[in-house]
Amino acid sequence: MRKGLLGIYGWMLLVALFAFSSVSMAATDPAPDGQEETADKVNVDTELLKLQKQLDGIKQQVSGTTTDAKLNVLNDTTLELVANADKLAGILTPMRAQLQAQLDVLGPAPQPQAAVNETAEVTRKRATLNQQKQKLDAQASQVQAIKTGAENLSTQILALRRNALKNQLALNSGSILGSRFWSPIIKPMQEDIERLSDLKDDLSEAFIAAWQPGWRYGSAFFLLLAAALSTAGRKLLEKYLARAGIHLLPEGRLRRSFLAIAVVFSTVLTMGLAVLLVDYVFTRHGDVTDRTEGFMESLVRLVVFCSMISGLGRAFLSNKRPSWRLPAIANPVARAMEPFSIIATGFIVVFGVIEQINTVSGISVGVTIVGNGLSSLFLALTSGAIALRSDQIRRRMVEAGETPEARSTLSGLIHLAVLLTTLAVLVSLLIGYISLARFLTYELVWVGMVLSLLYLSTTFVEDVCESLFSPAFASGRQIKRTLNLDDRHLDQAAAILSAGLKVLLILMAVVALLNGTFGSTTPVDLVQKAVEIWGGKGLESISIVPAHLVNAVVLLVIGIYSLRVSRRWLEHEFFPKTTLEAGIKASLVTLYSNIGYILIILLTLATLGIEWSKLAWIVSALSVGIGFGLQEIVKNFISGLILLTERPVKVGDLVNISGVEGDIRRINVRATEIQLGDRSTVIVPNSQFISQNVRNITMGNPQGVATLALTFPLDIDPDVVKNILLDAYYAHEKILETPAPSVMFSQLTPNGMVLSVTGYVGSPRMVASAKSDLLFDIIKRLRTENIPLAVPQKMVLESNVDVAALQADALPRQ
Repeated sequence: MRKGLLGIYGWMLLVALFAFSSVSMAATDPAPDGQEETADKVNVDTELLKLQKQLDGIKQQVSGTTTDAKLNVLNDTTLELVANADKLAGILTPMRAQLQAQLDVLGPAPQPQAAVNETAEVTRKRATLNQQKQKLDAQASQVQAIKTGAENLSTQILALRRNALKNQLALNSGSILGSRFWSPIIKPMQEDIERLSDLKDDLSEAFIAAWQPGWRYGSAFFLLLAAALSTAGRKLLEKYLARAGIHLLPEGRLRRSFLAIAVVFSTVLTMGLAVLLVDYVFTRHGDVTDRTEGFMESLVRLVVFCSMISGLGRAFLSNKRPSWRLPAIANPVARAMEPFSIIATGFIVVFGVIEQINTVSGISVGVTIVGNGLSSLFLALTSGAIALRSDQIRRRMVEAGETPEARSTLSGLIHLAVLLTTLAVLVSLLIGYISLARFLTYELVWVGMVLSLLYLSTTFVEDVCESLFSPAFASGRQIKRTLNLDDRHLDQAAAILSAGLKVLLILMAVVALLNGTFGSTTPVDLVQKAVEIWGGKGLESISIVPAHLVNAVVLLVIGIYSLRVSRRWLEHEFFPKTTLEAGIKASLVTLYSNIGYILIILLTLATLGIEWSKLAWIVSALSVGIGFGLQEIVKNFISGLILLTERPVKVGDLVNISGVEGDIRRINVRATEIQLGDRSTVIVPNSQFISQNVRNITMGNPQGVATLALTFPLDIDPDVVKNILLDAYYAHEKILETPAPSVMFSQLTPNGMVLSVTGYVGSPRMVASAKSDLLFDIIKRLRTENIPLAVPQKMVLESNVDVAALQADALPRQ
């Protein structure tokens, strides 16, 4: 029906041209009396002033209006203003034609040296007519300027309405099943048909101009080159990069990640160059309109984005090289997903072109809503089909006895998010929220593209850093020889460089997710936005709005996830490659986590737009109570920092504090864990290590002293016993030769003589086992020499008195 309407309006345009030609040919004839009366009745200056005021008023209202209904009313008023300007221009045209005819009758002014001079009346008449004609020309130019301004304003209003559709998510545009949704297509507006026809004419003129005799050979060459780049060029470049990766890169995952990056790069590069050549073919002659240039620029951007999506799909699936596939995807699932990548890219291209046509031509919002609804519908059905089809293939594999790939929790969450988003889009389309459906659809595409690029980039960066600093490869060996580094230092450098690049990529992804949109955001825009955020631009004017609330939630989730990832990296990748002790590592990780959570909370509050000046009285009121409540915690925290800094005790030391003796197993920022000999653990607050006396038995790596005090009878030979004791000590493997063992005559008591034998061992922890071994050996040697140990003397008192007789004597006599 639209095509038929365009044909009808085309014939109407031809009729109007012939009518205008007849009017121009008859312009020299005197105007009818009725027309003179109409012209005389209209005050042109008054009408111009009225139209200009009306245009200025509409502009002021447009600048302060955000609702779609108000913008629609203003657009209707603007179109009415254009019609009134046309009417006024139609009145001025015959008046100008009549004056021109009178001037033609009078002819041009004679030259000063002419033989015949005209009368003063003719000269005065010509001057009057020229003044009147100049005035009419000025009025006609002003009318045309008002009309052009009104048309431009109408285009701007339509652009504002289209942009408002992307932000006004709660705008109900009618269900996709209702007649209100399809009415702009079933009954198209005349203005829409004219705008589409104008855009078609502009594009046709650009196409025809590209095939003119002076341009046709160049156009054919560039178009053939574009076709070659998009087909054979992409395949050859991808094949060459894959071969280069095999021959130049070391074995390992780096080859697979490089191939994935190469597939995306080759696809984007060749398709981007191809569409740039097409753009050059149709815009290089310089006679193209602004609408044609805008359409071709948007087409280039759309093709680049779609080629990136296509490249990501091919890189992830890698059906031609399954063994090189980077993510864990089963072969049946990957083969089943291949058509969906092409289908999704095709839908995005088709509906992207339709949207750009609507935008460039300035078509009505109703037609734009129809395009948004259809694109959301087809893309949502495609995304839902991808998720359901993958589940179906995995179920079939399980039923056939095959084992599908192991899916992580993150992949499961992504799968669930796709299904829920698809359901939300379909529900929004059914109940009439087309703007919300379009937002969810293209956000799904944008988030999927950004996360896919993040996965490939982080994997590639990690593989490059590991291979670059690996001693097994030439680059690592060269760095090791040049900088005289150990293997441990190379591992640390690889871990730090990889972590830094990953953080940078994650930050860029966050900026892209929060500030980017599909089809309009370029890498240059993302870099500029990241620089602005780094410089703090815009933070001074933050206020709490729904968008900031969403950003705060996203920041909180991403911040906590990044903190946990970085903490695991410190614990399992970086610190194991250092010489720090276990307690210090644990304390640093805990301190890093606490500081990280504090920063995340502060950034979240800042993103919400909370002004700290308004919270000052709350902080002041709570600071006193918190100060008393956290006094001991802060005391222990500061003591823990002192212990980590001065290190009077460290992990592994054998200490004695308040009668508790054991090995220090962990020093936290609040308390220290001491393991006793029976494997139990005592938790001692750090403040006690600062305020009390602590005996560090192993400080400075001291030697252990194994001393035994034995009591012998007085009738033995002390020298013989002395030699036996020294021989036992010298024979024990744990007793050090220096200092040499010694025997001291400690005491002489009635119970016997006490001899003390002393020897040194390598560590205080060896004293107990050494003493046990020595006692076994000494007892055995003493028994061999028949030398007993002294036995303590006991005094036993015995009584032979008859107790019964004594009791009888004690009774009173009668």
